[in-house]
Amino acid sequence: MAALFSRSRNITHLLKAKICYLEKLESRFSPSCFHADSCYHSMAGEHRRKSPVFCDKSPGNLAFRRYESVRAGGQVEAVPDTDNEDEENQGLDFPGGRVAFTTQMKFISEYPEKRIPCYRVLDDDGYPVANSMYEQVNKETAVKMYENMVTLQVLDTIFYEAQRQGRLSFYLTSTGEEAINIATAAALMPDDVVLPQYREPGILLWRGYTVQEFANQCFGTKDDYGKGRQMPIHYGSKKLNYITVSSPIATQLPQAAGVAYSLKMDKTKTCVVAFTGDGATSEGDFHAGLNFAAVMEAPVMFICRNNGWAISTPITEQFRSDGVVIKGQAYGIRSIRVDGNDALAVYSAIRSAREMVIREQRPILVEALTYRVGHHSTSDDSTKYRPPQEIDHWRTARSPLGRFRKWVQRNGWWTDREEDELRGRVRKQVLSAIQVAEKMEKPSLTELFSDVYHETPSILNEQEKSLRETIKRHPQDFPVDVPL
Repeated sequence: MAALFSRSRNITHLLKAKICYLEKLESRFSPSCFHADSCYHSMAGEHRRKSPVFCDKSPGNLAFRRYESVRAGGQVEAVPDTDNEDEENQGLDFPGGRVAFTTQMKFISEYPEKRIPCYRVLDDDGYPVANSMYEQVNKETAVKMYENMVTLQVLDTIFYEAQRQGRLSFYLTSTGEEAINIATAAALMPDDVVLPQYREPGILLWRGYTVQEFANQCFGTKDDYGKGRQMPIHYGSKKLNYITVSSPIATQLPQAAGVAYSLKMDKTKTCVVAFTGDGATSEGDFHAGLNFAAVMEAPVMFICRNNGWAISTPITEQFRSDGVVIKGQAYGIRSIRVDGNDALAVYSAIRSAREMVIREQRPILVEALTYRVGHHSTSDDSTKYRPPQEIDHWRTARSPLGRFRKWVQRNGWWTDREEDELRGRVRKQVLSAIQVAEKMEKPSLTELFSDVYHETPSILNEQEKSLRETIKRHPQDFPVDVPL
């Protein structure tokens, strides 16, 4: 009996070894093992499409895989150790795939041996890094990207000053993160649905949102699409597929997973894009959103702007992991870390990520390393918790506008004269839009009570009646530019 059992083990060992070899051979030629075919290879100034590269279908590589579910609690069975066929480890069938046993008590390290590298194309002087892989950008697209980055910078500067003058109640800038805004917008398609956090107005700008529309929202005029009900910078546009900004942190992430799953059920070829900051990774919604998207294979791209600071909390006090990109692997989501101050790198990474999301109908996580040069908002003074010289370094030496301008100008697509003309023109547009918005009427008082219920309940009618009576008794306490 013992001899029969021993022979049976040997036969099982040989069969499994051969099957394992065939599976490995097959995996090397599996279509899902190709790297994204949307990248270009640059060397010595020449651009050419990079040949596909084969990769093993191991969990540590970027190729998507879903572990096959098997019967839980199955009989313990011998599994050959492919590294040393003389030794055998015991394995267990378990939901999600077979799990091998080991006799060694080894804990998974809390830190990887090496930090995950950051994808970059342009160095700080605007020169393409040797052997860099990136999408070609023609003159028209490159110039539009730079013009939009400048426009966003000028708009932020003037609106911020308007708040400091008491003309706005609140404002929040994207200073230092212009490349993430504009390069991402350029890489997406107009039908892609965007669920922003609050530092992504450049997406709207790229899609055609006018300076006047920005002013109407911030000043809460009658032409504001939110009818004056939202805080300034809480933009939204149904026409431009930009879901309205909301103040609570990370709520947009599970919502994005749900939107993406809905579009997948409708069999649309649309990508959903959700933005968040590094601070939001401490919220439960971040983890719920990523897990839902991974399990349901929702076509959503999560973009984290890791700008170093969640208001006054540095990332060193926010998490102990290797940034945010590593969190994707824990949920089974393909991920990439990119230099958020490199417009070419952001454009290339987002464009390739979008193609994979659409083609494979699965989520991707992008961590963009950048720096919040401005204060968190007009309610914050960042010099209280970080040194001014650190801010100045990122504003000058690491500026995304400066780096991209050097590259565009070196290609002969931009001049100093065009720079002066653009900044002067945008400044006039923004100042004019503010003047128009300040003189415009506010939304009617009725708008406070509309658009919530199909049939207005009696208690809401009573509240409106009470408010109007109060205004009549104390007109001096209420703004005169709100139509009754």
